[in-house]
Amino acid sequence: MQVHEKLKVLRMLKGWSQEKMAEKLNYSLSGYTKIERGETKLDMSKLQRIAKIFDIDLNSLLNLNEANVFNIAEYCANGINNNSHHYTIVLSETQCAHELEKAQLLLREHDKEIAYLKNENTQLKEMIDLLKTNAKTV
Repeated sequence: MQVHEKLKVLRMLKGWSQEKMAEKLNYSLSGYTKIERGETKLDMSKLQRIAKIFDIDLNSLLNLNEANVFNIAEYCANGINNNSHHYTIVLSETQCAHELEKAQLLLREHDKEIAYLKNENTQLKEMIDLLKTNAKTV
């Protein structure tokens, strides 16, 4: 997951529009949109500023991926001790709530993608049936 993709996911998880994020950064909408599309290179100072807006540390932002979101959400739900690696992650209730929101958003996005693909599959099957019907009549 590229940094610009992470920024989009985090923004969506917060429920913020691109306009709101641009406003928080004091950027134009088109300037922020270019960041999310990966058309603008971000230096460390910009990344630190963005991480602060998302209320996460820069390391978390750079290392964030879908597995992290689900793992952290799992820790929030099931207790915090990971016996296989013998370490403990301490998250505040707010952090757990944010991580849960992120996981739920990712699941909703995956569900939308699955529904889209099922619909596309149905349409393709209908096209195949029409082609078969037309081939028989020719």
